[in-house]
Amino acid sequence: MISIQNITKIYNRNSSDLPALQNVSLEILDGEMVAIMGASGSGKTTLLNIIGCMDGWNEGSYLFNGTDVGKLKNAGLDRFRRQNFGFIFQQFALLKDYTVRENVELPLRAVHMPKKKRLEIVTDMLEKVGMEQYADKIPAKLSGGQQQRCAIARALVTEAPVILADEPTGALDSATGQEIIDLLIRLNRSGKTVIIVTHDEKVAAQASRVIYLKDGKVVE
Repeated sequence: MISIQNITKIYNRNSSDLPALQNVSLEILDGEMVAIMGASGSGKTTLLNIIGCMDGWNEGSYLFNGTDVGKLKNAGLDRFRRQNFGFIFQQFALLKDYTVRENVELPLRAVHMPKKKRLEIVTDMLEKVGMEQYADKIPAKLSGGQQQRCAIARALVTEAPVILADEPTGALDSATGQEIIDLLIRLNRSGKTVIIVTHDEKVAAQASRVIYLKDGKVVE
């Protein structure tokens, strides 16, 4: 379970303090599919980055299945992030000169997994997201939906229990976006915890619960 209590995040820009999150508290249960909604600048992505251990905070506490994330440092924090979170981004974040297979393989190379085992896992994951026939193509030769499927496969190869998606349909047309949400729903039903940042009410309505942010605060 994810348990965030009274988290405050303040950015300092040009000698001025800019609060991104203010006393945010929430809990997300294992196996939930949760949407985080709010206007631009409400703190959605900041909250997602804190949940995924990509960013720190100034005040408050964060427990992940009993682990006090605030006490993790450096290599321990990096290892914890790799083990527990897969990330999906609006602009896909694929390396343009790498093939689909090589992009999906990257998280496994980071943990020095033997090549044969890496390729077995990558091949299996590409089949699950319907991308096995595109394994040798580079991102520029793919549609937006295909690129996002590649990004989802990359997020899944480490078998992390939590998938974090930041506006995963924002760069896609509505039909393709729904295909991606359908895939995330299937992943959730298979046992993954899925947390989606979105501004799209139609996307949020398909989650089991919606968390609304306004001016860095959780609102009803």
